[in-house]
Amino acid sequence: MYNMIEEFLQINNNLMPIRYSYSDIRKMSRGFKNKLGEGGYGSVYKGKLPSGCLVAIKMLEKSKANGQDFINEVSTIGRIHHVNVVQLVGYCVEGSKRALLYDFMSNGSLDKYPFSLEGINHLDCKTMREISCGVACGIKYLHQGCNMEILHFDIKPHNILLDENFIPKVSDFGLARLCPLDNSIVSLTAARGTMGYIAPELFYKNIGGVSNKADVYSFRILLMEMASRRKTLNAVAEHTSQIYFSSWIYDQFSKGNDLEMGDAIEDESKIRKKMIIVALCCIQMKPSNRPSMNRFKEMLKGEVESLQMLPKPFLCLEENTANDKGVKSNSRCSTTSLNDVSEEIIQILDAN
Repeated sequence: MYNMIEEFLQINNNLMPIRYSYSDIRKMSRGFKNKLGEGGYGSVYKGKLPSGCLVAIKMLEKSKANGQDFINEVSTIGRIHHVNVVQLVGYCVEGSKRALLYDFMSNGSLDKYPFSLEGINHLDCKTMREISCGVACGIKYLHQGCNMEILHFDIKPHNILLDENFIPKVSDFGLARLCPLDNSIVSLTAARGTMGYIAPELFYKNIGGVSNKADVYSFRILLMEMASRRKTLNAVAEHTSQIYFSSWIYDQFSKGNDLEMGDAIEDESKIRKKMIIVALCCIQMKPSNRPSMNRFKEMLKGEVESLQMLPKPFLCLEENTANDKGVKSNSRCSTTSLNDVSEEIIQILDAN
């Protein structure tokens, strides 16, 4: 693993981040005293550069695939700079020790905010809308603003960091893929991402190829959670129809039922409703039917009255069209609904 990473760093010697020794990392973190959090990769600590700037030090203690997660991070955010993408300022590779240093985000990650209705972690609707627009800008830059297209594959609240002004930064590129700008479809050997946010084409190859529309799908889930203040995937929901929240909320809007917005004032309810409708407009299972991130931004900034709900989709539109024309099809896919697919995905993930 060490040799593989060293070879990558030698070839890519024009990267912006600074390389530090492990002893430097220990000094910056004061012996790893201030732990900010941990995940499947390892732990994150607060540190300070010699310049005095605060950093978050991510120690890759459980690296997978021969250090590919480290290489993915350095090869993607190590090359770019954008206001809505976390900045990689340094790294360490020394034997089995691997660390990544990012700008410190004083307000932590988004996952501790959307689901709190009161208290110090409560975010008002206007702030949530600005955060959602910022995340859309960051993802759009990854897809279109670089000399290579960067597919993130793990857009979720935990990977959206907030600075002191609540400006969002897309982070954690351990699952990312680089591909040429003119190559819209990528080949993956296995599904990647987090349960509840993974696009269906990563499981069902017959609905379309894997592309940047997988990030669009994940962003839609994120937007739905922010607006509704609840997890979109809820296995312990009171009603089985609410297990997959997107399907349930679509049915509510279709029936003309307004969702309860608690004590939200009219303007806040309007903002949340718009965010939900924008998310629902991208509920299409076929990747080609989902809007681009640029269109997402336009919809978020427009008026809620101008937004139209799309028909609730089926998994394979072509088979349904063929059946409408009298063509007999034995494909189970032609009658597979969004909720059915979601439950199958849950079963697949649980089995793995």
